[in-house]
Formats: sequence, structure tokens, C-alpha cells
Amino acid sequence: MIVGVGIDVVGVERFGRTLSRTPALRDRLFTPAERDLPLESLAARFAAKEAVAKALGAPGGLAWHDAEVERTASGRPALRVRGSVAAAAAALGVTSWHVSLTHDAGVASAVVVAEGGTP
Repeated sequence: MIVGVGIDVVGVERFGRTLSRTPALRDRLFTPAERDLPLESLAARFAAKEAVAKALGAPGGLAWHDAEVERTASGRPALRVRGSVAAAAAALGVTSWHVSLTHDAGVASAVVVAEGGTP
């Protein structure tokens, strides 16, 4: 059963300017494993983190580092949640995540589906 769906879009150039203007933001938004990725990948991961919050109903208190986009051995993106995000997901009965990322023509976007057990 689908518990929630989230989508977000990020302008890559604008996101890059924001990171340049506020260098500490990179550390605040991204885990050590994410930080050194190319700008397009960072923008897509930021979109994924926003989409996670939307899929959960945008509860307050979610920590940026508690949602991390990883790559599986096949290169497919996967979502790892912990802490505040894992707690919010558990409260809604989320048992698995699906994530899709893309970036093209100066735009990065992500779709996240939170899935749970039967009602």
C-alpha cells in the first residue's frame, strides 16, 4: 500500500549559487558520502530529501542527514533513512521506499514513494 508520494524540482544553477553563497549549507544538507558529488547530483539529492518530507506529510523536526540517497551496486538510487526520518516513517507504517532521480536541462528532480503494509 502506498503511504505517501513526494516530488520536488530544483534549479541546478540557482542551487549552485546558494551553495557558493553559503558554503556551510553543503555540510548541513548532505552526509559525508553525498557532499563531494557533482552539483547536478547534489541538486537531485536535495530534491529527494524534500520529496521524502512531502511523502511523510511534511512533519516538523526532520533532520537533513536522516535521509541519504545511495547508489546500489547496479547504479540505481536507494534511500537510507535513520533518526527523525525513520521515526516519522515508522509512525506511518512505512516499510520500504522507492526513489527516482533525474537532472537535465538545468533542472534536477526526484520522486519518492513511501510504501507500507496492508491497511
